[in-house]
Amino acid sequence: MKKLVLFTALAVTFACKDKPKEEPKEEITQEMETQTEQQESEWTVLFDGTSFDGWHIFSGMEVTDGWKLEDGAMLLKPKHREEGKRFNIVTDKEYTNFVLSVEWMVSSGANSGVMWGVQEGDKYKEPYQTGPEIQVLDNVDHPDAKNGTTHRAGALYDMVSPSQDVVKPVGEWNHYLITINHDTNQGSVVLNDVKIVEFPVNGEAWDTMVANSKFATWEGFGTSRTGKIAFQDHGEPLVIGYRNIKIKEL
Repeated sequence: MKKLVLFTALAVTFACKDKPKEEPKEEITQEMETQTEQQESEWTVLFDGTSFDGWHIFSGMEVTDGWKLEDGAMLLKPKHREEGKRFNIVTDKEYTNFVLSVEWMVSSGANSGVMWGVQEGDKYKEPYQTGPEIQVLDNVDHPDAKNGTTHRAGALYDMVSPSQDVVKPVGEWNHYLITINHDTNQGSVVLNDVKIVEFPVNGEAWDTMVANSKFATWEGFGTSRTGKIAFQDHGEPLVIGYRNIKIKEL
């Protein structure tokens, strides 16, 4: 009987030694909050919903015409437009490798786009002359949606089609997560939590895509690894909105 009691006591002792010590719930919560804060600190807010700080009209001055601030969003809704006038908007800062997070919304029939690697100067009249574009579009009523899948929302315009259509109805907010990494030669678009496009961003594969597109003879198109990020004004009197814009440089 004494041996049995001794064995039982030893078993209980070893079991207690092997059992991992539980961390206080308060410490675990603080650690998770710290990790979340570190992840958020990697992002830089490009638009906080209250001003156009950090943005300007393409090859122009501060944002004064065409764009309005409403309900935490920047809306393109020009009241008056001279013939040929555009209100393309670009970042003050240039970027090379990054992840861009942005929400966008279009009214019926509207057309816009998110561009990168954009160059300014007298040589260029539009950001699309140098900057590749991720299409922003009303896939239902805009004519461009009928010109092939490489012209639909989410496409790398005129080069890579989205794998599926996950765009929300007109008037609702969509979310883009756009990755451009020249070091790994990888680009991608996640639309509303679904990865719909992947593509190279430089080298022979990129050159081949450009050669097979409408941009084949455009000097300077897609050749700059570093440049501004732009939101396009397609020149139509329709509402386009962007909000919750932030960037993580890689």
